[in-house]
Amino acid sequence: MSTTESSDEHTGGPPPGDTAGQPPSDTAGQPTGTPDWAAAQASPDFQELRKRLRGFVFPVTAGFLAWYLLYVLLASFAPDFMATPVLGNINLGLILGLLQFVSTFAITVAYIRFADRKLDPLSSKIREEIEGSSAK
Repeated sequence: MSTTESSDEHTGGPPPGDTAGQPPSDTAGQPTGTPDWAAAQASPDFQELRKRLRGFVFPVTAGFLAWYLLYVLLASFAPDFMATPVLGNINLGLILGLLQFVSTFAITVAYIRFADRKLDPLSSKIREEIEGSSAK
């Protein structure tokens, strides 16, 4: 250990117990005006928001993954079926592959409509409550 280093020295930041330069805090030790994120997350509105989001996202994700897996399995194990001509050189495999893109866009549109109707009003309410409580 050198003469400039000592095991007693405090390094970095203000000395313990020094609150100079720090914002005033409430009784929980949080700076005044800082939202209580734990309370916001535990609120019934936030829990409802999570429930609604998961109620849409999980089933739609499972459905799309099943649809994609079906396409991959058909391409791998039923090549004759996928090669079935539909119109000229266009076969069933090409149509099902393009429908993957169509279903992706359809899911996006469905989510936007769902979020506009079910998620956004509740998330706006939660945000207003948090911003209102942090201004106090």
